Amino acid sequence: MQATHANNALYKKRRATNAIGLALSMAAMTLGLIVLLWILFVLFGKGLAAVDLNMFTKDTPAPGSEGGGLRNAIVGSGLILLFSMLIATPVGIFAGIYLAEYGRISRFASFTRFMTDIMLSAPSIVIGLFIYAIFVARTGGFSGWAGSLALALIAIPVVVRTTENMLKLVPTSLREAAFAVGAPRWQVSLKVTLRAVKSGVVTGVLLAMARITGETAPLLFTALNNQFFSANMSEPMGNLPVVIYQFALSPYDNWVSLAWGGALLIALLVLAVNIGVRVAFRQKGKR
Repeated sequence: MQATHANNALYKKRRATNAIGLALSMAAMTLGLIVLLWILFVLFGKGLAAVDLNMFTKDTPAPGSEGGGLRNAIVGSGLILLFSMLIATPVGIFAGIYLAEYGRISRFASFTRFMTDIMLSAPSIVIGLFIYAIFVARTGGFSGWAGSLALALIAIPVVVRTTENMLKLVPTSLREAAFAVGAPRWQVSLKVTLRAVKSGVVTGVLLAMARITGETAPLLFTALNNQFFSANMSEPMGNLPVVIYQFALSPYDNWVSLAWGGALLIALLVLAVNIGVRVAFRQKGKR
């Protein structure tokens, strides 16, 4: 009887602990959703009024002038983001493959992981100052290339760690089966293990892109800004983060409205890319 009573008490205690844990988890999830929906509500409420055809067809206005748009900033941000991801994606994926497949116990791999963790936590303004010192100061001017390089340095650690963690989830038996049929190690890494976790790797690339899309501090020291339209990556380029930063602090209502519109565009871009990739992978998985 005493043993049964003790078991019942232990069972009730575990049920109570489980209920408390579930309640706290639901509360945390609800709080996160409320904050996210609140941010989207504010962005849509204040940014939607500024979204019109002029935003995409006209350049940023002069101080005190009416009208204008964000064409130069949108094109500049697109180019800077494109080239930064073209740099960060292959470098990050191949570095992650090396760490997961070839360098599990080497000292060089351990040092690389340590440096990657430092880069993950490094303030973006420090990376911007670093690129300014080694690139902008030596080339003699701000440029879109400097901005892309700074953002790539921020994105690479995210891609590296995500790729490595995804590859570590691949069962060893899958690698052994590929080796058993005579596949070389590089082929196993690229065509077996990487293909098995491609959805996770793509998610990591998207996380990296979302991480750098709204970065302002590195671009202040590298790409700076350009009030006029320019697609020349060797010159200062207009970009949405810097324009939003400058316009949001201005005393002009027109500029503040455009800043809210630019913030809404960045949020919609990240949201659309994430939803699009998830839908594409889900449809491909059903086939």
